[in-house]
Amino acid sequence: MYKPVLTALLLATFALGCNVKSKNVEDDKTASAPTTTTVTAEGDAAAKADAKTDEATAAPATDAANIPAGKIADAATILSRKQVPILCYHQIREWRGSDSKSAKDYICPTTVFAQHMQMLADSGYHAITADQLYAYLTTGAALPEKPVFLTFDDGDLDQYENALPILNKHGFKAMFGIMTVAIGRRGKQPYMDKTQIKDLADKGHEVSCHTWDHHNAKKYTAADWTTQAVEPKKKLEDITGKPVKYFVYPFGLWNHEAAAELQKLGYLASFQLSEKKRDEQYPLQSVRRIIASGYWSAKTLRNSMVGSFKG
Repeated sequence: MYKPVLTALLLATFALGCNVKSKNVEDDKTASAPTTTTVTAEGDAAAKADAKTDEATAAPATDAANIPAGKIADAATILSRKQVPILCYHQIREWRGSDSKSAKDYICPTTVFAQHMQMLADSGYHAITADQLYAYLTTGAALPEKPVFLTFDDGDLDQYENALPILNKHGFKAMFGIMTVAIGRRGKQPYMDKTQIKDLADKGHEVSCHTWDHHNAKKYTAADWTTQAVEPKKKLEDITGKPVKYFVYPFGLWNHEAAAELQKLGYLASFQLSEKKRDEQYPLQSVRRIIASGYWSAKTLRNSMVGSFKG
């Protein structure tokens, strides 16, 4: 097992997060900002959020970890199911003058994120949980109309401070992939601490493993899997008091060997980025997402969701 802390490399990694260019991320700098719906009464907003949450969770809750193996569909069936749109966000904050072009690709301004979520709500989308997605893929369990799955990578503090209130407004749940080496770290890019991570889990959000220090899973040795997937899982379970069932690939990069190893380690599903190819033997270990760019207007986001998840 190794734990090299190469300071310069880690700082660069933290600054860029999952900084791999999504094939679906295109500049939309010139798109006009959409008109958002203004809620005139806080009571109305709360009622709408409660109604959406009730509708989205109307089906009986599924304990994904306890679905009998005999009821889980084979790989071909899973691959044939219509894909649920899955969005990936990183930092949720306004752009700074010091942010580079490449950094801005992975920073969604809070105002833009609010517009994205408002569009989803106004368009009738329902934010499903990781367990609902898993039950659908493995057993064909029913989903609410127009499902969408929201994910956040790295565990940045601004996700908790800026994104969470907006999610709460709409009654949306999400999955947060936590990079455990950075838990509680402060500085130019601060990260969530243990109390905040537990609060997410307590409020019904999924806390998933995003490795220890964000190294490329395609290059792992046997010892690396203990460092990057076994120990972080245990740490997050100790923090939340709940099982950690899902894995998020650093940079979204994966291969068959990684998928096979994560299956062996007992992760129910693992999430990549953008690549339409999925593992034919372990499709649950290569579930695809797209990065929701901060350059995208709400209209562009909707068009990208529809275009990217046709089948």
